[in-house]
Amino acid sequence: MNSPRMPHDDRLPAVGRRPAAASRNWCSDWCAGWNDFWFTPADPLPLDLIRIATGLLLTWSCVVWLLDADAFFGDRGWLRPDQVWRMNDQPWQWSWYFAARSPTMIRVFGGIALVAAILLTIGLATPLAAIVSLLGLVSAANRAPLNAFGLDDTLGMLLIPLVIGPAGSRLSVDRLISGVEQGRGGGRSVRANVALRLLQVHLCVVYFFSGTGKLFGASWWEGTALWGAIANDRYRTLDLRGLAGHPLVVNALTLATLWWEVSYPALVWPRLTRRLCLAMAVAVHLGIGLAMGMMEFGLAMLAANLAFVPADTVRTLLRFLPRRWSVSDTLPGTSPDLS
Repeated sequence: MNSPRMPHDDRLPAVGRRPAAASRNWCSDWCAGWNDFWFTPADPLPLDLIRIATGLLLTWSCVVWLLDADAFFGDRGWLRPDQVWRMNDQPWQWSWYFAARSPTMIRVFGGIALVAAILLTIGLATPLAAIVSLLGLVSAANRAPLNAFGLDDTLGMLLIPLVIGPAGSRLSVDRLISGVEQGRGGGRSVRANVALRLLQVHLCVVYFFSGTGKLFGASWWEGTALWGAIANDRYRTLDLRGLAGHPLVVNALTLATLWWEVSYPALVWPRLTRRLCLAMAVAVHLGIGLAMGMMEFGLAMLAANLAFVPADTVRTLLRFLPRRWSVSDTLPGTSPDLS
C-alpha cells in the first residue's frame, strides 16, 4: 500500500525553484532596465542646445588655430610632422594636415573646419557638419598635440554624441527649411536618447577619475590644493591672494571640490540631488574659468552638463523664442525624464 505524500513534500520542489526563479527575474529586470536606459525615445531639445554651445566653442577654437596656422600645422612649425609621433608615443597619427603640402592647403583645411563649425552652430546640414567638425578637431589635435588641451578633449567628447544623435531636429536652420511639425511627440527618438546617455555616462567617468586622481595628491587631502592655483602667477587671472588670511575657506573650497567630483556619478542621477550637483558644476567651472583663465574649457564642461537638464526645463527657459521654432510643441510632461 502506497503511503500518501506529506503536504510539505509538495512544497519542496517549489522551494527549490525559488532561487532560480529569483535569479531569472533579476536578470530580466536588469535587461529591461538596461534597454529602457539606452533605448527609450527622448526629446532631442537638450541635444540641440548642446550643439549650439559646442558649435560656438568649436568656431572660436578654429579661429584660434587659423590665427597662426603655419606655426600649428606647417612643416616648419613648432612641431615638425615627422616628430608628432614622439608626443603621442604612437608611430602613426591621422590628420588631414599631414596631406597639406603648402601654407595655402593648410588654410584651406582650416577653413573647411571653420565652416563646418559655423554650420554646426546654426544647424545647417547638421549631420554632415557634425562629422566634418569631428574630423577637423581630430586632425588639429593629432597634428599639433603640443597645443591640444582640456578644451579639445571636451569638444571631442561633445562632438561624438552630436554625430550619433539628431542634433539638428529642433533649434536649427534645417528645421526651419524642412518645416516639419513635431506634434505632441516632440520628435522624440532613440538616437537622441543614446546620444544623451552616452554623454552623461562619459561625463560621469571623467569626473570620477578626475576626482580619484586627485586623491593621490597630498595637497587635496590637506585642503590646500586650490591655494596652489591661486598663488600661481602663470595661470591666475583674478587676484585671490587675500584668501591667504582665511585658510579655513581655502580648505572648505578644496575639499568641497574634491567631494563633488568623486560623488558626481552617484549624485547627478537622483532627482533629489541633481540640481545641487549641477549647481556645483556651474560654480566650479565658472570659478576655474574666471580665476585661472580657462573659460573656454569651463564653458565646454558646462555644455556637457546640459545633457542632464530635462527637456521640459530647457523648453521653459527657451519660451522667448519665436513660435516657428516650435520649442513648446511637446506638451509639458510628455517628454521622458532623463533620470
